[in-house]
Amino acid sequence: MAIFLGEYEVAIDAKGRCLLPSAFRKQLAEGTGDKFVINRGFENCLTLWPMNVWTPLADKITALSDFDDNVRDFKRIFLNGATVVEVDSADRILLPKQLQEYAGIKKDAVLNSMGNKMELWDKDTYTKYLNQKTPGFGKLASEIRKDYGNLF
Repeated sequence: MAIFLGEYEVAIDAKGRCLLPSAFRKQLAEGTGDKFVINRGFENCLTLWPMNVWTPLADKITALSDFDDNVRDFKRIFLNGATVVEVDSADRILLPKQLQEYAGIKKDAVLNSMGNKMELWDKDTYTKYLNQKTPGFGKLASEIRKDYGNLF
C-alpha cells in the first residue's frame, strides 16, 4: 500500500480535469493501476483513494447497519457521489461536477498527501485552513500523543 508524501498546486482546466503530479504517480504501489475513487472529504475537500484502499474501506462501511440514523447519514454523505476516475494518457483525472462544486474548486487547487490517500482542496480554502490550524499544531500533537500513545 502506498503512503503518499507531498503537496502540489494543480490547475483545473475548463473541462474539470486535474493533473495528477508525477511525484504521486511514482509513489503508487506497483500493480495499483490508474483507477481511483474520488468522493466528498471532510472540511469540504475531495478525497482521492487508490482502488486497493477504497475497496476494503467501502466494504466495511457498506456492512454497517442501516438501522442506525447516524450510519445512514454517514453512508449517504460519504458514499453518494463517490466516483471511479481513471488517469488518462496525459496523467489527468476528470473531476465530477457535483464534487467539484461541493469542494468549491474552480481553477486553482492543492493536491496533498494524507497517508494512504490524497486530498484535493480549493487553493484558497486550503490556505485558510492551514493558517487557522497551524498555530495550534504543537498542542494538537500533544493531544494526539496523549490519546493514541507514543506515535512520536
